[in-house]
Amino acid sequence: MDRKIGWHVLYVKYRHENKVYKELKEKKIEAFLPMVTSVRKWSDRTKKIQVPLFPSYVFVNIRSNKDFHDVLTVDIGCSFLSFGGEYGQVSEKEIQQIKFLVEGKDFNDIQIGKVFPKIGDKLKIEHGQLSGLECEVFRVENEHRINVRLSSLRQDISAIIPLSYLSNNNGNNFAQA
Repeated sequence: MDRKIGWHVLYVKYRHENKVYKELKEKKIEAFLPMVTSVRKWSDRTKKIQVPLFPSYVFVNIRSNKDFHDVLTVDIGCSFLSFGGEYGQVSEKEIQQIKFLVEGKDFNDIQIGKVFPKIGDKLKIEHGQLSGLECEVFRVENEHRINVRLSSLRQDISAIIPLSYLSNNNGNNFAQA
């Protein structure tokens, strides 16, 4: 995998985002953990708490090979997010837009939602040994189980394909949406 300078997505253990973020800051590595206010209700009370906008993700700005390796020495297990052999990267512009959104006083009730392909969508496989083939979605179970039908061989072949391997007609990868 190719390591590039810039903002990368770090995948961390669920509910350990804050600990990883603090440890990265102690190591003098630029990191970003977008937090939003969430209202939690229990049977006896309601409370506002700060939660990560992207659970299990911390963004890190890699400026050298040393930064790349230092990130992996964080005590709590973490790894760089990758899609089909490429490290997940985020542009500086996107980081600034996320910062503007979570730090802005005019925005509230910020939530994220995943974009999934729909049954019948015609997609293209972008990664792996089936790269370049067109397929049709016939069942969506979750983000890790997208069932597609390959009819290029005049046979119906079904396969379970990782969501990150698929793109729509505009070339947009679903894992980046």
